[in-house]
Amino acid sequence: MPEPSSTPSQAPASDASGEADRLFRQAVALVGAQRHEEAFPLHLRAAQAGHGHAQLELARMLLHGVGTATDIPAALHWLHTAEHGGSAVAGYHLALLGCGDHAVPFDGQVDARLLAAVNAGYPPALLAAAVHFGRKPHADDQQLCLALLDRAAQAGSAVAAQLLAERLAAGEGTDADMTAAEALWKQLDAHGVARLPRISVPIPAGTTSTPRALVLQELFSPPALKTLSDAPRVAIIDHLLSADECRLLIASSTQRLKRSRAVDPRTGLPMEVELRTSSDATFDPVVQDLALRLVQARMAAAAGSRLVDAEQLTVLRYLPGEEYRPHRDYVPPGSLERDHPQAGNRVRTICAYLNTVPEGGETEFPHASLKVAAVAGRVVVFDNLHADGRPDPDSLHAGLPVVRGEKWLATLWLRQRRYRDF
Repeated sequence: MPEPSSTPSQAPASDASGEADRLFRQAVALVGAQRHEEAFPLHLRAAQAGHGHAQLELARMLLHGVGTATDIPAALHWLHTAEHGGSAVAGYHLALLGCGDHAVPFDGQVDARLLAAVNAGYPPALLAAAVHFGRKPHADDQQLCLALLDRAAQAGSAVAAQLLAERLAAGEGTDADMTAAEALWKQLDAHGVARLPRISVPIPAGTTSTPRALVLQELFSPPALKTLSDAPRVAIIDHLLSADECRLLIASSTQRLKRSRAVDPRTGLPMEVELRTSSDATFDPVVQDLALRLVQARMAAAAGSRLVDAEQLTVLRYLPGEEYRPHRDYVPPGSLERDHPQAGNRVRTICAYLNTVPEGGETEFPHASLKVAAVAGRVVVFDNLHADGRPDPDSLHAGLPVVRGEKWLATLWLRQRRYRDF
């Protein structure tokens, strides 16, 4: 018997009823039991019969290669089919893909799709829109940010509740309300969600968009880099990330932290070493939401690159005494052979400081006699390769030990060519 195709079929409208729903529910149960290969053909049959939720889940399986081979064109077909059937959530996923500007173009449809998902009350869309409006200084945008965070929190988003609590405590976009903040913190604590570190970043000024207008293209016009060193090339941008974005990255990471590793230069494999004593969380595409993708896309743009050229986002936490001793980010040949060799080496690194470290934690570039202080919202960008593609040994750098407080850092390593599929 031939394998079921992931392309559409002309199923009678009557098929998209009880039988399709039964197939979908059976597939969901199989996914819950980690039996993805068995779930895939059931989702496919339900999708072909017109079941919108099955079309969405089938698309995600094809997109991420879960239970089947990765097939981006087929995934896009099923997302478009579900969207045309009225699924705002499918449109949200197309907007998410649009951040890479590869599989789906980054155009005005991204704004429209996100807005439709917001109007449908989809929590990840509410969160992404809230963070976007939180970057804008107009009072109407700040109030909209708070309202959207509240809606997302009410719909069950713990991350939105964390961001809302911090804004209420700090009086950002509203009068400070410690009573409301404490109530949220109490609810979060009951579910094992820790409080975020105190973060303060000035709201970026200078936006020219109409208040309450959802225009994501604004995110890709970052301020100019300020060069600190030409050899090695090191530059910074202050306030690239907002306080909400810093909190978002930390809140999304805390449950994923593990001991950091470094690449073994002999084998090219990751290993725990005393060189690097932090904890980190890496975000596979299957767990990324639109809010996280938008932050990464702007970080990549600030570094003069594209999101699809970036390795997966890594968020790191350094406690007192922890450090990353002098090292270089370009990848040794053994590692390149194992990890997307067609993408080339790490041409550039961008690191975003997510909190201001009270003492210590600077990024040091010994060959430039330079130390960059960890200040919330600041990014540091540096080249790992010469212009001709040769590794630059002068790109040696270190994360100095944290003396007091803790340090949170988000890193994107940017390759010479496309690394991601979307």
